[in-house]
Amino acid sequence: MEGKVESLWEEVRELTLGTTVDLLQSPPTPLQFLRDFVSQNKPCIISNAISHWPALSLWSTPSYLSTALSSSLVSLHLTPDGQADALVPHPSQSSLCFVSAHVQPTLFPQALDLIRRPPNHLVAYLQQQNDCFRTEYSELESDCDAHIPWASEALGCLPEAVNLWIGNHLSQTSFHKDHYENLYAVVSGEKHFLLLPPTDVHRMYIKEYPAARYSYSQENGEFRLEVEEPERYVPWSSVDPCPARASLKQESLKFPLYFNGPKPFEVTVKAGEVLYLPSMWFHHVRQSPGDGGCTIAVNYWYDMQFDIKYAYFNFLQSLPCRSIDDQTIPEGDCEDDSGPHASSNHLNSRFSGDESATNNVEIHKDRDNGTQENVNDCEGCCRMSTSPKFSWSRENCCLLPGNESNSNDPLNIFGVVL
Repeated sequence: MEGKVESLWEEVRELTLGTTVDLLQSPPTPLQFLRDFVSQNKPCIISNAISHWPALSLWSTPSYLSTALSSSLVSLHLTPDGQADALVPHPSQSSLCFVSAHVQPTLFPQALDLIRRPPNHLVAYLQQQNDCFRTEYSELESDCDAHIPWASEALGCLPEAVNLWIGNHLSQTSFHKDHYENLYAVVSGEKHFLLLPPTDVHRMYIKEYPAARYSYSQENGEFRLEVEEPERYVPWSSVDPCPARASLKQESLKFPLYFNGPKPFEVTVKAGEVLYLPSMWFHHVRQSPGDGGCTIAVNYWYDMQFDIKYAYFNFLQSLPCRSIDDQTIPEGDCEDDSGPHASSNHLNSRFSGDESATNNVEIHKDRDNGTQENVNDCEGCCRMSTSPKFSWSRENCCLLPGNESNSNDPLNIFGVVL
């Protein structure tokens, strides 16, 4: 089986992807975009697509942003090392856990200052994968387009969410994928992506890890790693594509399918450029700051089509691969109602974001006992799962299958996988 899967990696590159990501000097027509990139699930970079945005000149000046958002409370994310939605050593076991950032509401000027002048003990960034640009940062909406016109026409819809990310070079995103067609516009600084197509899913060594969260104390300036209770598991890629030089050999032996396979596509998206990141593509993200000391990006999430390509992907990722042994747990395994982690793994959505899965705390009603509980970040299996039976809105994060018509009920947001 391994040989056939490896042949697929090579064949998809030979037939459609090539070895580099296409750079377009001007926005494509809707037909060209749909035909050459969306239908082929193929990324591209588009220059001169947002050159008319006032944001390109205005947002590089920190004083402009601080004045425009002077009274805005925004979701500030804090980690000790810039690694959020990542794997770290478990606090009480000789294993790893999946950790999310500490999130606290902060006045924007204070948050921006932490990002631009990071202290030694923490790394801060701003984001919220819940349509935050049109909610927390609505004062800036006139500086950008509400949507990408040629993409909206090609895809036949408007974006379901528009998200803003502001951070510095210390933040880094581990490999993950999104169930959205993503138009990623860089306004300041540069974004550095490593990309792998959905056909390379076995190279990600996806495994379930216990969920944890950083808790930050402002009094002593220290972070505490807290494992979630009740226990909850998150399927996540085990691969660190940028290990320290001293551990490179060891990592290569642990994850040979990744390190010995085709090289990932390396892409740098500069200010003023837009990356089309197709749905289901795995991506690892770093950044370099611009003149204002920050990297700023706006990403538009368009709903993906759960078509035959999606069915092929589900079939492919269900195939066992002996080279992975028991390290990889197919995403479908997380969807078994009878498993020991069934209740926790039902916290599922198509949200995933770029630098973090952290979303607002949502309230849902347990359909078995009618009680309410907090669902931190609507993540669970969401970042690596493949269930299409969800509908997103700014009011509700997840909907019961078949309950889309009940979107006016704020409690009707219990995510259930296939």
